[in-house]
Amino acid sequence: MNDLPTAEFAFPGQLRDSLVASILSGTKTATTSLLREYRMGIEPLPVAGLRQGVVDSTGTVVGVIETESVEVVRLAEVTPKHARDEGEGHTTVAQWRRAHEKFWHSEDMRGDLGDPEFTVDDDTQVVLERFRLVR
Repeated sequence: MNDLPTAEFAFPGQLRDSLVASILSGTKTATTSLLREYRMGIEPLPVAGLRQGVVDSTGTVVGVIETESVEVVRLAEVTPKHARDEGEGHTTVAQWRRAHEKFWHSEDMRGDLGDPEFTVDDDTQVVLERFRLVR
């Protein structure tokens, strides 16, 4: 498992641990990232069939996921199904979006993006990834 690329969800801490637990339980089968993160060249856009080691807050690989599909859409086009499949308990896209905007507008995220004023809007391009737990 250690020779796979890694999948890091959120930043180390409570949110990451919660997301990893949801992946391991099978509740979380989708995730959303900013296309801007991939355009920064840190890692390539995922593709169907990609296997990644899921890391917890200590950096330990605790499972393996396989990407089933990847779609780039406007933030306004995220569906209720995708929001539910993220496994965070959101029942509406509005709830999902509020939580994601809070994360994307956080000091940590803005720092990673190198833009202290970064904000999202309906036209922000996001990457919708579906995956399954394989190990």
